[in-house]
Amino acid sequence: MEFFIFAGLILLGWLCWQLYRAKQFTKFRRYIESELKPIVVQHITEGLEQSRSDTFPNTPIHKEAALKYWQQYHVRLLQYALAKELLTKEEMVGKGKWRYCQHLFAVEGQYLCPSLL
Repeated sequence: MEFFIFAGLILLGWLCWQLYRAKQFTKFRRYIESELKPIVVQHITEGLEQSRSDTFPNTPIHKEAALKYWQQYHVRLLQYALAKELLTKEEMVGKGKWRYCQHLFAVEGQYLCPSLL
């Protein structure tokens, strides 16, 4: 009987630990949405305005499509920020968020932009 009580407590502890980890990952996704997204959007918009030419007019429709593509998934925002060095690996390691970056790349890996790989 004591074995089942002990096993139940171990299982309950493990479930609590998993809940804590899930909440931390959700907090990281909110960080991407609230802090990283405005920086990426501004960088994309400025880049499109600077590269405007007759060949690439970058009309409002182009801007809207580019922003929609990059904002569609959290992993694309993170990938863009890391590729364009708006954010560095060292910063993420220093903030304790690198493990969450790795997990996000694993979970949403199929949505990565192939041209930045």
